Amino acid sequence: MTSRIEPVDPRRPEPERLAAAVDLLKGGSLVAFPTETFYALGADALNPEAVQRVFAAKGRPQGMPLPVILGHREEVARVAAALPDGAAALMDVFWPGPLTLVLRAADGLPPRLLGDGSTIGVRVSPHPVALALARACGRPLVATSANRSGQPPPATAAEIEEHLGGSVAAILDAGRTHGGSPSTIVDLTVEPPRLVRAGAISSLAIESALGRRLA
Repeated sequence: MTSRIEPVDPRRPEPERLAAAVDLLKGGSLVAFPTETFYALGADALNPEAVQRVFAAKGRPQGMPLPVILGHREEVARVAAALPDGAAALMDVFWPGPLTLVLRAADGLPPRLLGDGSTIGVRVSPHPVALALARACGRPLVATSANRSGQPPPATAAEIEEHLGGSVAAILDAGRTHGGSPSTIVDLTVEPPRLVRAGAISSLAIESALGRRLA
């Protein structure tokens, strides 16, 4: 089986293309889409079967959590138990943008999504296609790199088709992505907040928005 490749405008994604992808996601299928760095493998983050399909497609170790993207910051309440101090300030400055916040997970999320832990990584992507897809879906979306675990992240639809084609229902093809630094990851479940991964947003910028130092 091969994936359905759907060309999409990288700046103004066509609503009909997004609607078809949303139907697939809501039905539990996997859809690949571009982000500001590489292509992501998307799934309905609230659907346990869809989450498990991501693990199977990637050959991902079961104990590893999956990050999610949201269409609006207000949707954080669907996946996080509470907003700790500093979360709103970081969202105000950096969302949509390449900043992933680690928060205490809300009750009822698929355990595999959390890697059987109690936290979740969330962000709002600035890429027009990723953002529009999340908003059209109206649900948190898994957004992990669209590759087999251990392989380089894909920058083109052809690379996804080569490695994951039998597992992905559709690929929103917006051309080659730009690559670059991944999202910065900050853990807000500890005090002081901890820089988990350096990325596109500097630690100095994070500290300036927080008004305090990172661990």
